[in-house]
Amino acid sequence: MSEFRFAVMGAGKIARKFCDAVRLVKGCTVCAAASKSMERAKALASEKSIPAAYDSYEEMLKAEKPDCVYISATCEAHYALSMLCARYGVPVLCEKAMFTCLDEAERFFRFAEEKEIFSMEALWSRFLPANRCAKDWALGGEIGDVVSAEMGIGFAADPSPENRYFNPKLGGGAANDLTVYGLMILPWMLDKQIVRAHAEAAAAETGVDATSLVLLRLDGDVPAVIRSSLMASVDERLVLYGTKGKIVIPHAHFASEAFLFGPDGAQKKHFKDEITRNGFTYEIEETVRCVRERLTESPVVPHASTVACAKIFDLIRESMKRETLFGNG
Repeated sequence: MSEFRFAVMGAGKIARKFCDAVRLVKGCTVCAAASKSMERAKALASEKSIPAAYDSYEEMLKAEKPDCVYISATCEAHYALSMLCARYGVPVLCEKAMFTCLDEAERFFRFAEEKEIFSMEALWSRFLPANRCAKDWALGGEIGDVVSAEMGIGFAADPSPENRYFNPKLGGGAANDLTVYGLMILPWMLDKQIVRAHAEAAAAETGVDATSLVLLRLDGDVPAVIRSSLMASVDERLVLYGTKGKIVIPHAHFASEAFLFGPDGAQKKHFKDEITRNGFTYEIEETVRCVRERLTESPVVPHASTVACAKIFDLIRESMKRETLFGNG
């Protein structure tokens, strides 16, 4: 079978981790890197032994005709770059958050499906062995019926309005950078759909959401809550509470461990991932499989998950505009 050729759009830290992961996957290579800055594209190409560098995303697509493009640029560019790839008939693996609003998600997936082009949000967390083990525990009845779930994620980011966290021109905000993990992991962990959602968010001085709380109702009448913040350190763990115990995953977005506790609070099981070298390898392998099987989406990260996320991003932004009910701010 011929070598699978990825091209990379964006030349930041995450692109470097992706290139390292591709090197670990048999039969895969990165054929080209592109950035708005030729200097940055060449630096990535030189550091990771990539044959070609471009300062034009479109020229790269024309010249290289890759099997798939990994989009690692900042969030505000994801929709335009995904559409550009699809117009050239090139499959897309796009970093989270793949889209910043529902309109973008619906427009892109409709177009990609019409063109029969594979696309997937690069939500690597769903593929990690610790998270998959915890999901098996939950679905296997290890904690009985799940009655509620929660996830926290956050840290005190650099407050500069110019960085990607708080800059609206770069798709900044906690939703795109942090909340997306909770929205993509919690329902998947329980194999449930979101049937209702409510959001409350506080804005940073730049206008982006800085801290938010999202309350979900999952099918099967399971409530869940996601706390995220770019302003403060949050207790980063996912907890599934059941009638026979609970499951705890520290740092679920990059999980390496999972713990199972009984109804008395005693630890019953502990999973520790001792095989993963680079967690991006799993989503790369899934992308290669799907593209070669001519699928348009992955069953692990289907389009519906990304659409649901984008819909809640809209709710988070709307919550910052709502008037108070009590008249005291």
